[in-house]
Amino acid sequence: MTTIRVVAETGSTNADLLALAGAGLASEGLWLRAERQTAGRGRLGRAWVSPPGNCYASTAVCLRPTDPPASTLAFVAAVALDEAVRVYLPQAAGLALKWPNDLLVDGAKLSGMLLERAGDTVVIGIGVNLAHHPDLADRATTSLAAHGAQVAPDAFLETLAECFARWLGRWRGEGLGPIRQCWLDRAHPLGTALTARLPDGGSVTGLFDGLDSDGALLLRLADGTRHAMHAGDVLLA
Repeated sequence: MTTIRVVAETGSTNADLLALAGAGLASEGLWLRAERQTAGRGRLGRAWVSPPGNCYASTAVCLRPTDPPASTLAFVAAVALDEAVRVYLPQAAGLALKWPNDLLVDGAKLSGMLLERAGDTVVIGIGVNLAHHPDLADRATTSLAAHGAQVAPDAFLETLAECFARWLGRWRGEGLGPIRQCWLDRAHPLGTALTARLPDGGSVTGLFDGLDSDGALLLRLADGTRHAMHAGDVLLA
């Protein structure tokens, strides 16, 4: 059952749900949305600028022994978000997923996600640029409004929560396979040049060559070999 709670302001919806999870109070299906965050966080320790008008929300998934690997929830969230955005941008030919869970429009970042775990609960935070987008030095950004779609955060989250519940059910009932295939169908084309920044500070550049069976990014390197990436930050080269 989906429950949506809304607060005017908080530090981070992810931090709030992690605290609830630590206390055993984060039930599955709960979504927490903030009109504004003062300490929003993205992947790899980045700050997430959170002015009013965009969607900032987190949800909890309570893991079961028979579930696929928890890390693959990133793909569940990604395909659900892609589906929700297409409700409001049905003609967005340039909409594409970028590993592991960014959503781009014409190469510009529309959203971000952060997955964190507390015991057997995974908290998934999703930020979507609805009304406006930040000006970042290292990557292009965009918003739904910049593409002519006007949608309120509450309406968008209702759509997203419905999509997420449906894909979560498939993940549990059918495994990663259908989610992986949908992700590939919605991703940038095979052969797209990518640069991956690795956790150790190094980088790898290659051509997108799909995903392996557990969701790792596959890059075809210049020497013809394949490199599998399980963690890192990926940019269009």
